[in-house]
Amino acid sequence: MIPDFEVTILGNTSSIPVHGRHHTAQVVRFGQDFLLIDCGEAMQLQARAFKIKVSKINHIFISHLHGDHYLGLVGLLSSYHLGKRTTPLTIFGPQGLDEIITTHFRWSNTKLNYPLTFVQTHDDGINLLLDDPRFEVYSFPLKHRLPTTGFLIKEKHGLRSMIKEKLQQNEVPLAAILSLRQGIDYKDESGKLYKVKAYTQPLPPLRSYAYCSDTIFNPEVKQFIQNVDLLYHESTFMEDNVERAAVTFHSTAKQAAEIAKMSQVKKLLLGHYSSRYVHLEPLLDEAKTVFQNSVLSEEGSTYSL
Repeated sequence: MIPDFEVTILGNTSSIPVHGRHHTAQVVRFGQDFLLIDCGEAMQLQARAFKIKVSKINHIFISHLHGDHYLGLVGLLSSYHLGKRTTPLTIFGPQGLDEIITTHFRWSNTKLNYPLTFVQTHDDGINLLLDDPRFEVYSFPLKHRLPTTGFLIKEKHGLRSMIKEKLQQNEVPLAAILSLRQGIDYKDESGKLYKVKAYTQPLPPLRSYAYCSDTIFNPEVKQFIQNVDLLYHESTFMEDNVERAAVTFHSTAKQAAEIAKMSQVKKLLLGHYSSRYVHLEPLLDEAKTVFQNSVLSEEGSTYSL
């Protein structure tokens, strides 16, 4: 059975929460695993509003230390503590994040009920952060005003499904079945060979999701996100503010679309909108002039891969 792989947007604005939009946060669900990417203010309220079970989140990924991407974190960790959480939690983030969080809890005289582990991210290339039997999470460098990483989530092949007709037609030993399901040909003691291609169903295409947080227009990023099924890329401004985007190390909707096009992704999700835009359709129109399969990220919406 193919597990669900989906992204729910909890916040999609930049700098100031306005126009009913909130700071960056999104939850990626892979089967029964929940990953939180960035944790802006109001993350908990948004999660409650959209019926996201935050108690199931065991891994948190913070892209960088601008407040609109992590200031909801202390509140979330505190709620876990007050809720008597005991399940371990791992936070992946840049240097300094652990100091910020532990300083708060030290001065509030809070001793968490659950094990909390910090893993420092680095912006020196692509790095494997989490290796689960069914998926992997990598960080990769972005270009912003301080150390920033994007995140890449890639599905891994699970056990192969057997062709029932083949099993009914042949006496296949259990050892062969176990080997074939792992994608390994099997030869029994008599020398009979059981080929993976002959006894198992073709594997479904692997799915992938890339998250590009705050970044200036940077074509070099394509090497990390090539051919992903879904790309979230910041689109803070429109082209009439392209100079402002460059000065602040952000991107325009058109530039996000150019990254999507050159990276040959299947679908582009726009986000991190500037507070100057009350209505977002013009950003989408701009992106579609370059990359047709672009959509606006909307808070509360879930995007399936």
